[in-house]
Amino acid sequence: MLSRSTAPIPDTGSDIPEFLEDGADDAQFTAPRAGVLRFARMTGSSICGRDAAAWATDFLNAAYYRRPPDERDVDDLRLAFSVLTTYWWGKPQHKRLHASDLVAFHRAFGVHRFDTTQSARGTLSREQLEAGARALLGDWFTDAYADAARRGWGIAFETPEAKAAYDPEVRLGLARLGELTPERAPVAEQVWHTYPAVEMPSAEAVIAALTAPETWPDYASEIGRFTPLRRGGLSGQVFEIEVAAGTGAGWPMFTRGYVTVSGLVTPADPAALRAYFDAVEEGMRTYGHDEPSVLPYAATPLVGFDLITHAGHFMGSGHNRLLLYTHDGRVWVRAAGTWDPMPWHIDQAYRIAGREAQHAFWGQGNHVAQSMLHQLALQVAKTA
Repeated sequence: MLSRSTAPIPDTGSDIPEFLEDGADDAQFTAPRAGVLRFARMTGSSICGRDAAAWATDFLNAAYYRRPPDERDVDDLRLAFSVLTTYWWGKPQHKRLHASDLVAFHRAFGVHRFDTTQSARGTLSREQLEAGARALLGDWFTDAYADAARRGWGIAFETPEAKAAYDPEVRLGLARLGELTPERAPVAEQVWHTYPAVEMPSAEAVIAALTAPETWPDYASEIGRFTPLRRGGLSGQVFEIEVAAGTGAGWPMFTRGYVTVSGLVTPADPAALRAYFDAVEEGMRTYGHDEPSVLPYAATPLVGFDLITHAGHFMGSGHNRLLLYTHDGRVWVRAAGTWDPMPWHIDQAYRIAGREAQHAFWGQGNHVAQSMLHQLALQVAKTA
């Protein structure tokens, strides 16, 4: 899950998977070779080196994916990610995790993995996760993780002052962000799709949540998480997205992508807000195939913004939108995307592992554990 090459993209295909290497120069493959290489390298997380992939994946599996389904709690997965991310931030010069870091994790968590009282051998309960985290990071960790004043960017900080001193752009430097890749195909050839709306408990609470990017890892689902990489608020923010597919089998496949927030509209500019929603509605009506209306009749738009892809994104070139509105006294958020036809290498991966995960992540099918929007609603309800 958490592999990442630190080397520049090479001129040869010696380190790309065989299914990409074989026949990569054949004329039937129209995607540029650089695009294939970049896509092949967009696995895991920017904070982990390639040699950390096996043990970090095993740690996440033990904390969540390999547990029996009725024993899984998405916050335990968020906790496990926080252990990894907090440990990374505490390393000298905040260097990536590597194979050498396995020793510290084994000392902290290894004894718990072989607890014969566990229903699934080799897994970690919530209590064991917390005990191991305290052994690895310090006795302060458990309380800090539970304290919003000391938790942000998926990291638990020992003090509020340590949180205030955090620089998210250190991780941005590890990400080596590619160029923005909004859709470029003729609009009639683009894919337009909107996902079912998810109800929110409070407009004020969800706006506060979405406009505080450092809280977005708190809404991670079992198949995806957003981590902000820039200082400041939502407008212009860059997110690293880590996505898992095949989670039901307990052996997920992982990839990542990057998006930048653009076009933020709010009630502060009513004309811009209405124009934004009208343009999305018109585009979906004209170019979507049997797509529902973006807004129900008589709905009131509240907030909208774009998430524009960067090179190497697992969905190719395009952008998604998050749309917040009220209707009949209730508050809703929905996603609506626009994408270029996918290059062959992205289309094959998407068909095999990405389509169902993408749809579930944005709320389709009402899979609460898999949907970021459902997790957002649950977390917002605690503070609304």
